[in-house]
Amino acid sequence: MNPIAKQLNQAIEKGNPHLMEMLSAMGKNLFFPKGILSQSAEAKENAHKLNATIGIATEKGETMHFPSVMDAICDIRPESSLTYAPSFGIPALRKAWQASLFEKNPSLADHAISLPVTTCGITHAISMFADMWIDPGDTVILPDMMWGNYNMILSTKKGAVISQYPLFSESGGFNHAGLEKKIREVSQHHDKITVLLNFPQNPTGYAVTEDEADSIVKILTEAASSGLNIIAVLDDAYFGLFYEEETLKESLFARLNHQHPRLLAIKLDGATKENYVWGLRVGFITYGSPIQGDPAPVYDALEKKTAGCIRGNISNASHLGQSIVLKSMQDERYLLEKDEKFKILKNRAQRVKKVLKNPKFKDAWDVYPFNSGYFMCIRLKFADAETLRCHLLKKYGVGLISIGEKNLRIAFSCLEENDIPELFDIILQGVEDLKALNK
Repeated sequence: MNPIAKQLNQAIEKGNPHLMEMLSAMGKNLFFPKGILSQSAEAKENAHKLNATIGIATEKGETMHFPSVMDAICDIRPESSLTYAPSFGIPALRKAWQASLFEKNPSLADHAISLPVTTCGITHAISMFADMWIDPGDTVILPDMMWGNYNMILSTKKGAVISQYPLFSESGGFNHAGLEKKIREVSQHHDKITVLLNFPQNPTGYAVTEDEADSIVKILTEAASSGLNIIAVLDDAYFGLFYEEETLKESLFARLNHQHPRLLAIKLDGATKENYVWGLRVGFITYGSPIQGDPAPVYDALEKKTAGCIRGNISNASHLGQSIVLKSMQDERYLLEKDEKFKILKNRAQRVKKVLKNPKFKDAWDVYPFNSGYFMCIRLKFADAETLRCHLLKKYGVGLISIGEKNLRIAFSCLEENDIPELFDIILQGVEDLKALNK
């Protein structure tokens, strides 16, 4: 093991030995190298005459560039757009995002958390989490309704076993009894369990209520108190898009990060969807867990391991993307812009609910609960989802996503409000078409 990795492990062991038990074999071995990057950083501070360390090209004291490229970027200088960003992310953005986490999550007040490490979007954040914390054969608990890419990242690439429970209870809310039962079942064979929670949820568009959030916190804390090491991963991709009064308005990360030494909370989030900059690929990983003594050395070690993982994967997230996000967050219009877009999406969600109250749809499908995010799902009563999807696409030019045999996902986020009634009328007509063909 590299001596730097050993030092980081010692810092983690001193602050919370259970975190060392949770790290994957790769996670234990990860470190941030003191090679070219650290030597270049030292040169940047002290090489006042000539600096021949970093692998970029310069010209006349500035970053070398094409004028045609800079014309497209406009007012962000080459030094903040074309150069390499640190593997940790640019410091100003990391601090700004951390400050925003405290603003958006009141339950974080007075609790120490790590400084977010910047990733290339949330998909990359999930992959880096998996490298750090998942070994082949580990179990990850997920609901039956889940984003398909979890399979690719966690199962296919990392060799984890995905164990599922029904997302919804018979009464139509979050199935906390199903989650608790699944944890008990998995605990018979494992002393480390990862629970991945995604609210607002993809594909259903469901976010938990305050009471449901309290139940989840209780379940995970009691599991940790029983001697299990629990990694609670919060995929907060659609954070903030909460449309109903009773819905929890903060991340479960804020309520989990200080509960028990055997409970590690990991927040995966980003500007991609929160700030409507999907293609800029800017995400974050943030850690929270009770630490003995000063938490700074432990969080510093976890940040360095994560940055080392990124360094060995993509080197760093886009400097330009990070600079654009930071510049937007510092703009006086930022909060007003977020509120404006939120209202548009909320109005679309409310229009969907209003349209689906029409009794003409009740024989064709059931509607899964939804109250947030980009999506909602319907469960077909007769038609096969993939057959209907293809029929709607070929005959009516309408695109939807089929999930399993009976579920269709509708992204109302990309529908104009006035188009919503027509969409569901077309889906209903498609169902009738297939019924007629099968007679």
